[in-house]
Amino acid sequence: MNNDHTLFRPPAEAHSLIIRIADGCPWNQCTFCGMYKGVSCRFQTLEEMEKEIALAKKVSPAARRIFLADGDVMALSFDKLKAVLEILNARFPRLARVNVYANGHSILLKSEAELRVLRALKLNTLYMGLESGHEETLRRVKKRETAEEMVEAGRRAQAAGLKMSVMVLNGLGGQENAQLHSAATATVLNQMQPRLLSALRVIPIPGTELYTAEQAGRFTQLTEFQALEELKNMIQELQLESTLFRANHSSNIMPMEGRFPKDKPRLLDELSSLLTSGTLDKKSPGPPPLSL
Repeated sequence: MNNDHTLFRPPAEAHSLIIRIADGCPWNQCTFCGMYKGVSCRFQTLEEMEKEIALAKKVSPAARRIFLADGDVMALSFDKLKAVLEILNARFPRLARVNVYANGHSILLKSEAELRVLRALKLNTLYMGLESGHEETLRRVKKRETAEEMVEAGRRAQAAGLKMSVMVLNGLGGQENAQLHSAATATVLNQMQPRLLSALRVIPIPGTELYTAEQAGRFTQLTEFQALEELKNMIQELQLESTLFRANHSSNIMPMEGRFPKDKPRLLDELSSLLTSGTLDKKSPGPPPLSL
């Protein structure tokens, strides 16, 4: 197994036992993502996975939460993922949940009945990057799935009892498609009704195609003011019935958290206050975060 490259995990998995059973991402073409550039995608054999799990048990035998890395463990076949979950259940008697990154394509490879079997084996939360509900933006950033496919993936997973933690990228449409991006993303989220929603701000990273496009003038980031205005527009259109919302990633201009629908007015008030404060940069994206 190649452990030389950076291991990524969602912020919510900070206290989970992390077991790497794969390298990289099977798609790895999104123009904004630099997480697995230069990493060849490879899934371990079941024998290798058993060894990794055995090593992890020595480190944390009483683990209750496990996150399986790398980028899209849901892309494993149903039979192999089922076998991994059975091993985890046998090895960790206190196991409560297993969470993974998942793309819409990999979710749709499983039937609802198969997803229910995986849920019964304590697969719990699927972290999926929607990024945008705007089809032109999705195609420009080379997302594998259409918005419709990701809605279907989310609905199918949640119908099987799994939790969807969905990520959207504020500013991904650039200045050209800001309004279309925010409106279409809100529409898709309303259709999907994810249990968990995270909003991050897109930051072009050196080495990615999006960064190259920005340097060549083919992509223009939103200013600080425009980014928060776009986020406010999206939140205004959200009609979510029971969703925990977070915008507390280091890329965000202002950390925010709340539960829909009850906290929607407060979130909008917080954004309105900052937008009228005169403190936001209206000419540039502002200083980049110290780390991502």
